[in-house]
Amino acid sequence: MSDTSETDDAADGTEPVTATDEDEPTVPIRCSACETTTRVPLSSLADAIDRHNRTRHDGEEIAEVAPGIADRLADLVARDLGLLEEE
Repeated sequence: MSDTSETDDAADGTEPVTATDEDEPTVPIRCSACETTTRVPLSSLADAIDRHNRTRHDGEEIAEVAPGIADRLADLVARDLGLLEEE
């Protein structure tokens, strides 16, 4: 497998996702089939993954947030929702 590169979805006929707020965090999306990685704003994450998989892979769920990042995001959300607090 070759190294991944920073890219956007403009090559598949969709508009690249850009942050409207420069302070908004971005999250890397990795596609093993395309051998690419791109960063998208957190608020656009689900749409960007869905769009890539729909336009490039006939809806098959191939592109994803890197597992380590996904686990960390899940932990942060759970903490924010109070799901990790002991009763």
